[in-house]
Amino acid sequence: MATVIEWGNTRPEEDPVTDPLPLDGVLVADFSRVLAGPLCTMTLADLGARVVKVERPGSGDDTRHWGPPFSPTGPTYYESVNRNKESVCLDLGTDEGRELARELALRADVVVENFKPGGMAKLGLGYDEIAAENPGVVYVSVSGFGTTGGAHLAGYDFLVQAVGGLMSITGEADGRPTKAGVALVDVLTAKDATIGALAALERRRRTGRGAHVDVSLLSSLQGALVNQGQAYLGADVVPRRMGNDHPSIVPYQLLNCADAPLAVTVGNDAQFRKFTAVLGISELVEDERFASNGERVAHREELTALLEDALAAKSASEWQEALTAQGVPAGKVAGIDEGVALAEELGLEPTVDVQDRTGATVGRQFRHPAQWTPPLASPTAAPPQLGEDTDSVVAWLRAPRQQPGDDM
Repeated sequence: MATVIEWGNTRPEEDPVTDPLPLDGVLVADFSRVLAGPLCTMTLADLGARVVKVERPGSGDDTRHWGPPFSPTGPTYYESVNRNKESVCLDLGTDEGRELARELALRADVVVENFKPGGMAKLGLGYDEIAAENPGVVYVSVSGFGTTGGAHLAGYDFLVQAVGGLMSITGEADGRPTKAGVALVDVLTAKDATIGALAALERRRRTGRGAHVDVSLLSSLQGALVNQGQAYLGADVVPRRMGNDHPSIVPYQLLNCADAPLAVTVGNDAQFRKFTAVLGISELVEDERFASNGERVAHREELTALLEDALAAKSASEWQEALTAQGVPAGKVAGIDEGVALAEELGLEPTVDVQDRTGATVGRQFRHPAQWTPPLASPTAAPPQLGEDTDSVVAWLRAPRQQPGDDM
């Protein structure tokens, strides 16, 4: 039976099950760097896969040098997407390095790479070369603009947000186009790549056939435009920047209170009635300009002015408490620290402690968002130091191969 969690309660203590993790026994060869690829492979590692991350000797993943900020163990950017992995340094510019990398790919169940399209093939590590000897391999390629007409284009999250349309609908109506506050396209692409890898593994389980899964940042962005994208495709309406307003729902926006703005998400007429009742302006429900959502959208500016006049009587915190008590979704704009505190207060257990190879706790990270019942005994190994596993992995790769996915 599911546990019902009240505001402020925490989840009862439960012992993680000791059954194998969903991807136990799956070997992932990680030839990716920066964000989208590494986030995909970290997700697979969280689910039990063994992930061997191949890095450049001496420098490693680019994000090992991206900072500040730094935690006591390294750059927080790198650490955010590389837990539960092994790091092996291989020089792919040498015959020996390529030979060891090829051996890793031939043993792998999943290969993830985000080289410039064609780059892995030039090293003898492309899908065709690996699948010829490892036909069951699930080979995931991440690029900026695909492998055909856009193969020559550099793929960076900021650039794709600009040219793919996201920036055109982000920011104030009379302000400059604005990127999202996190590398959102990389994150979306990582999730699409993970979905593709998991689906291909399931198909391989049923058919024995591997697959090449090709994911691009531009395609992931456009797939995430949902209602905004369909406004163009289905109604030939090109959306524009509207700040925090919603194109199809009102009020669904930030509204100024006595001291600070309040996020209000009134999604239907019943909620609007409750909202106006709490504010003491129930008469607005009878006003033909605001009687339905369609009318409220048409008279957005007039309604916003009336609502903010009423909200000016109290602080945002007071209104949040009063509205929440009546089932009207509302909340103050919070910092990340406050968001973590809220998740903890709600019993969501948003973070996990990570340990180094000695078992000492060296940091805290956001856990994988999915919670399982019964709970998973997920690994919590800290991101590896550069080349930390080179000797052991190289020794394993030089030993006789048994089958793809064999363990050390």
